[in-house]
Amino acid sequence: MAALLLLPAAVVVFGLVTYPVLRTVWLSFNRVLSPMPTAPVQMVGFQNFINAFTDSDLIAATGHTIYFTLVSTAAEIVFGVLLGQLMAQKLRFRWLLRAAILMPWALPTVVSASMWRYLLNADYGPINALLTQLGIIGSYRSWLGTPTSAMNMIIIADVWKNTSIAAFFVLAGLAVIPNELREAASVDGAGAVRRFFSITLPLLRPVIMVVLVLRTIEAFKVFDIVYVMTRGGPSNGTQTVAVYAYQTAFSNQNFGYGSAIALLIVVVVLLLAVAYIRMLSTGGTSDGGR
Repeated sequence: MAALLLLPAAVVVFGLVTYPVLRTVWLSFNRVLSPMPTAPVQMVGFQNFINAFTDSDLIAATGHTIYFTLVSTAAEIVFGVLLGQLMAQKLRFRWLLRAAILMPWALPTVVSASMWRYLLNADYGPINALLTQLGIIGSYRSWLGTPTSAMNMIIIADVWKNTSIAAFFVLAGLAVIPNELREAASVDGAGAVRRFFSITLPLLRPVIMVVLVLRTIEAFKVFDIVYVMTRGGPSNGTQTVAVYAYQTAFSNQNFGYGSAIALLIVVVVLLLAVAYIRMLSTGGTSDGGR
């Protein structure tokens, strides 16, 4: 009876999760150039994976992904710590501040990416209008018109959206730090900056590591914000690995190779997760042994 009750949920899980994963694995070992069920299929073994390691476009996309991951994750942690400290202060309208900080994260990524694309528009974007009126720039600029500028704007948009997650993790971490430690340091003559670097920041290390794990994994497989803002352009200058996999499969109709790239992304993300979990476990063991 219990099995019958679980059957509908099992069917849904299989249909929405298990089958697509198995289908992707199968496609990665074949050459499939059409989405039609009757399309010819050629078994190529590991050739798709071998091609991935010599694909100059994929190598370039990997470089873009690593740059995006490093810069965005670092910025989100730094700003997250600062905002977490701000939210922890006993302000009169603290609840309003926290709601405002959480709002960017609450927006769907497609919405926030579309908003930033409008703000950065080269012809009528409000950012260009504001900077021109302030005399910071002499004329409207195409912020998404060059690879370097476009990638930096995408990073800014991603940091704006996801810093709040880091901030609330930090806020939770600050809540469990005993006030007696700060008070004792203050009595000993330590200023606010010294208390932060000597007491607060070391005790926030486990929280920061968790944020680092989550944001690194999310940043490495970034797709939606890049695709909405630039489609991977200009000149493929913002093309990440996930965007390249999507365009390979659906724009170039090379479903086998696109699936192989997608599986490689999964492998890299799993390796990152395992590495970070080992780091967290080692850190927790070391701390407990002191």
